[in-house]
Amino acid sequence: MAATTTAALNQPLPKPGRDLAGYASARTLEALLEGVLALEFLERGFTRNAAGKAFQAWRALTGALLALEKDRIVERLEREERKWLTEKAIPRVPSTRLKALGQLLEEAAELPYYGPLTDKALDLHDYQYHGPDPDTELSKYRGREEAAKDIVYILEKLARIVEERVKPRLEQEGKWTLRHEEALKGLKQKLGLA
Repeated sequence: MAATTTAALNQPLPKPGRDLAGYASARTLEALLEGVLALEFLERGFTRNAAGKAFQAWRALTGALLALEKDRIVERLEREERKWLTEKAIPRVPSTRLKALGQLLEEAAELPYYGPLTDKALDLHDYQYHGPDPDTELSKYRGREEAAKDIVYILEKLARIVEERVKPRLEQEGKWTLRHEEALKGLKQKLGLA
């Protein structure tokens, strides 16, 4: 799986302006593979690295969902915001705006709890850089165990969203592949959901 993961994560992304479904497909595969890597790091005791990978997985999922739900989202936006969504948010999924993008997906795409789940992913991003903090000044996690629980939790939610919301849409577009299926199965197995 390691060679497959490396090859898949090093492929150039399709340009969302040219192939929105292809972009969503690539981001979905990235999310699943980053999730598997997060759990492998966690198993080896590298919790900060696992937190970073879990965050990357959530960010990639957000990019896929923004692409898949673009039509529903733009209905709610003003002209300048539509331009920003198309030119910046979907292709780059900026971490500095991830909270707002999560809220937008929760509302426009009717994804319950996506905003708070995105907040949890951002907490893991902080943990990646600051590590455990008993005083919770720099990180919301006092210890490794707290972070590990949230890593698993966020990846369980990611797997569920991919299976229930993303997979059917990509299948409809002819963009769900055997690699996606294997990556989802691998993630679910590592999470004990298979």
